[in-house]
Amino acid sequence: MFSDEKGSGSAYKGSKNFNQWEVPTANATGFGAAADDYMERGIDLNEQLIRNKPATFFFRMNSDAMIGAGIYHGDTLIVDRSIKAVNGKVIVAVINGELLVRRLQTQIKGITLIAENKKYGHIQIEEFSNYSAWGVVVYSIHSL
Repeated sequence: MFSDEKGSGSAYKGSKNFNQWEVPTANATGFGAAADDYMERGIDLNEQLIRNKPATFFFRMNSDAMIGAGIYHGDTLIVDRSIKAVNGKVIVAVINGELLVRRLQTQIKGITLIAENKKYGHIQIEEFSNYSAWGVVVYSIHSL
């Protein structure tokens, strides 16, 4: 029903009594779409968020090192190992057996892992250090 329906008759007379400027006054909270009757299933977040199921992993962020990138302590990270870690991507890196989430910066002189919180320093990867890019962070899910 329209919130400012004109007329007092009980029979529905159609919407021709309304012009385009009056349409925003419609109360759209009480009715489902006609296509809802034919809906088979809801939205599957696995389909929406996971591109390569065998290569995708979930992590819980245990630091505030990436708050500048919108990744907060306690967030769930979706990490895809099939995506190549390239300059500018947020990655999960393994350095000397420790997992870190940082932004990858590649340069001629080497690799730097950038923290996006001023409390943390950047990590310059030394030539012979035990480093690998484990996967690329594709989504961060956090509660509001």
